[in-house]
Amino acid sequence: MQKWIMSGLFFAACAFAVVLMFTLPGKEEVAEQNKPTMPVVQLDAAKAEATVKASCITCHGDQLQGGVGPNLQNEGGQHDAEEIYSIVTKGRGQMPSFKEKLAPEEIANVALWLSEKK
Repeated sequence: MQKWIMSGLFFAACAFAVVLMFTLPGKEEVAEQNKPTMPVVQLDAAKAEATVKASCITCHGDQLQGGVGPNLQNEGGQHDAEEIYSIVTKGRGQMPSFKEKLAPEEIANVALWLSEKK
């Protein structure tokens, strides 16, 4: 009788695992769900530079040459505006999130400005 109970539990666990495999989202779906949506803004280079000077130069340097943070002088060659927006909003590695410090429109403006630096 104990064999029947154990085999029943085993098959129930296998059936549950199969159901989970087909119903849980994959890594790509989870990443897409967690990706912040960049608002549509017109690039204002002067405001972007002012925001960068107020928020970014302590880590990235006054010429974006790097320091504590990485060099951002050619950031547009590595990431597009959406990716930059996501990095600044969520943070990455040692970089903190700026979603509580800057408005989404400010972050989007900086992302557009940095994406042009190639």
